[in-house]
Formats: sequence, structure tokens, C-alpha cells
Amino acid sequence: MRIFQHLRRSLIAALALSALIPLAPSVEAAETSTLDTIRARGQLLCGIGEEQPGFSVVGPNATRSGIDVEFCQALAAAVFGSKDAVKFWPLSANDRFKALQSGDVDVLARGATWTLSRDTELGARFTGVLFYDGQGFLTRRGNAVASVLELSGASVCALPGAMGEQGLANFFGAQRMRYQVVAQENWGDLVKAYAAGNCTVLTGDISLLAEARSKLPVPADHIILPELITKEPLGPAVRQDDPQWFAVVRWTLMALIEAEELGLTSANVDAQRASTDPSIRRFLGIEANLGQALGLPRDWAYQIVKNVGNYGEIFDRSLGTKSDLKLARGLNNSWTKGGLMYSMPFR
Repeated sequence: MRIFQHLRRSLIAALALSALIPLAPSVEAAETSTLDTIRARGQLLCGIGEEQPGFSVVGPNATRSGIDVEFCQALAAAVFGSKDAVKFWPLSANDRFKALQSGDVDVLARGATWTLSRDTELGARFTGVLFYDGQGFLTRRGNAVASVLELSGASVCALPGAMGEQGLANFFGAQRMRYQVVAQENWGDLVKAYAAGNCTVLTGDISLLAEARSKLPVPADHIILPELITKEPLGPAVRQDDPQWFAVVRWTLMALIEAEELGLTSANVDAQRASTDPSIRRFLGIEANLGQALGLPRDWAYQIVKNVGNYGEIFDRSLGTKSDLKLARGLNNSWTKGGLMYSMPFR
């Protein structure tokens, strides 16, 4: 009996003591989502390259352009309804993932290749592919070469390493094709060697080849062959700790791609709000509220297209026909035109 009385007194004392201790807020309740933080700040923090033609370039009046820049503007439009609600952080290759991990940027749009190790070891998650890059070949039109398979016996200007000599060895070896390497330690010297006629072709990422071609005396005298011999998919990345923000960034990319497939442009999107096409009406938020699940306004996809246009418009301005690089769409074309750009269904 005494034992039960002792236990009863101990239990009452413990309950009284616990009542005096304030309850600690749950970790979940204390955390603020990335989207809420961005809204409270009033702008998106976007990590981009320091100076990468086609991806991130500083122009007159400190204005920025490039496909990475415009992607972040599209993301700002989805969240705020304005492409100007973004602050850009130029980052080096060594600093880019550190800046993302530390929270200095909300999204890393700086052309980084999506690889297994980066997707698993750096606390980052890639949300999709914004640009399919890879090792290709630049040659003179006068050489009458239309395919990489016609390069047997050619002299090739290449950098050492995976994106140069190693890629050549793997591809030419597999095809049992002969070749001769003209090597240089840095890209600038390699381009000069090609321009001087020291090699038949110049090899490197096609984005680099397009930039090199644009600076040659007569760019139209040189062509980038259609094939790639390596895969370098570039895309935006976010931290692993916020699935909602991951979804917002992923579906912003999907919206750019879907808008092109639907024929929606920055010039016609207002008129298309009167369309009777259910796919267009659903996409623009007229007959469905697809933004609700993302934590975005009903018209988030409309705001993206109105502010920056569709993927094709961005590509043309940054890398394609309306840019100095004049890069063909290739793999970056819509899947309906033989490319790899494919949006998941908006429903």
C-alpha cells in the first residue's frame, strides 16, 4: 500500500513539474519554407555564372542576359508576377554548390552538369535539364564534312582531360577511326591554333564552340557538326531540404517547355486567354488552379510566359538565331521536333 502511495505522489510531482516547463516548439513548426522566406524577402536570390556567353552575360547598364538569367527571371515571375524580383549572385565553379548549401542563394542556375555524385553528395537536387550540352566538333565549311563519322584521319585541336583528349580517345577508339591530336593547355590557345589552320576540327562543349565561332573573322565559314560524343546536361539545382521549393523550380522549367508546345508566346499569351482549347485554359489557370498545390498564384504559368516567353523564345535570344552564338536547337528542340525538351502533363 505504501508503495502505491509513493508512486502516486511521484507521479503528481512529475506532472506538476512538467506544467512549469514551457513546451518547446516543434522543429517542423519552427522551420520556414524557402518559398515563404523568398516572399518575405521580396526577391529571389539566384546563383549564376560570372561571365558565360549564352548563359550569363553583363550588358549595358549592368543588365544581365543569358538562358540561366532568364530562367531565374521566369522563376521570379512565377512567385511574384514580375521578372525583376530577382537578385543575381555571380559564382565561380568552386563556390557554386557551397553558396547553395549555405543558403546564400535559393536556386543555382549556373550551368552545372547534372551528375550522380552532384545529385547525391552535395546536398543538392537537380530539378531538370535547361540545356543539353556535350562535346562536339567545329570545322570549316570548306572541308565538306557533315558528320563526326567523316572525321577519320583528321587532326583535332583538343584540351587534355575528360572533355578533350579522353572523349576523343573513347569515341574514335569505339568507331575504329584514326585521328591526330593537336593539344593546348588552355582554351584560348586552342582556339587560336584552330583559327591558324593547325587542325581540321576544334572539339569542346558545343556551347564553347558556338562562342569560339562567334569570335572568328567570318563565323559563317564554320559549322558545328550535329553529333555529340559526351553528355553534359545542364540544369538548375536547389537544396534537398524543401520538396515544395523543388517542385516550384521544376514546374517553372516545365512551364517554359509546355508553353512552347502549346504555341504560347509573350506576344500572344494575352489573346490566348480567350482560347477554347482546354489544355491552354488549364495551363493559364482559367479553368484549373494548378498553382495551389505549389503554393503559387492561380496565374503563375501565365505570368512566366507574359514576362519572359516560352523556352524557344529564351533559347533563341540567348543561344540561338537571335544571339551572337547562332547555335542550332538540336537536342534542345521540342520533342515534337526531334529534340529532348519534353514537359510532364499539366493536369
